[in-house]
Amino acid sequence: MTVSVGDLELAALLAVVRLREHAYGARVRRDLSERAQRDYSIGAIYTTLQRLEDKGLVASTMSEPTAVRGGRAKRLFRVTGAGETVVRRARQEQAAFWRGVPSRLRTT
Repeated sequence: MTVSVGDLELAALLAVVRLREHAYGARVRRDLSERAQRDYSIGAIYTTLQRLEDKGLVASTMSEPTAVRGGRAKRLFRVTGAGETVVRRARQEQAAFWRGVPSRLRTT
């Protein structure tokens, strides 16, 4: 069975891959906002991360409480094996779409 993801879901999944053990809501939001040069709401990011978790593409755990956060814990995300498969497939699909496009039009 193939799991489909939308653009923001894929972007969030890639952010979790990049951020590794530092992948929590606020960091994911900052990463995506900087890369897309647009301001995502924290609610949109948490909703997206929850959808990814519901699809089995990420898993979350709670960190230990930290003094920096007033004694609150962070919800940390990591990519699952199924999430890695989706990332690999998305990269292959994008490369397939770019094949045959003249290099003068490519931006990458």
